[in-house]
Amino acid sequence: MIKANHEQQLVIRLEDGEELIPSLLALGIDSGIILNGVGMLRELELGYWNGKSYDIKRIDEPVELLSLQGNFARKGEERVLHCHTTVSKQGGAALGGHVIGAIVNNTAEIFIHKLSGITLRRKMETTGLAGLYPQKS
Repeated sequence: MIKANHEQQLVIRLEDGEELIPSLLALGIDSGIILNGVGMLRELELGYWNGKSYDIKRIDEPVELLSLQGNFARKGEERVLHCHTTVSKQGGAALGGHVIGAIVNNTAEIFIHKLSGITLRRKMETTGLAGLYPQKS
């Protein structure tokens, strides 16, 4: 991982073979926003919430990372990352959904804003999802 930060801004570059979600969680961000991400992924697992659980679609071949956005929050003592993506397969077909897991293929360039003055917390809800509860710090 290559990274640079200034105050609340953080720019990272993940390199070929790095796991997307664990790499982002390793940044140790408690409250923040993934503003954008571009690059390539492989072994991508996309989730679609069917109301009870995630239906998972796996895409093994490399795909272009067109968009990555999400947020970092705390659920009790645990750091939680909630992110969605849009990717393009060779030929231009686009797919998207909740990122369950992925491996960086070549590179991923990700832009993050760490929040100051706002705390993001997640709490389990009756839907089975951990809802976002932002609050002033």
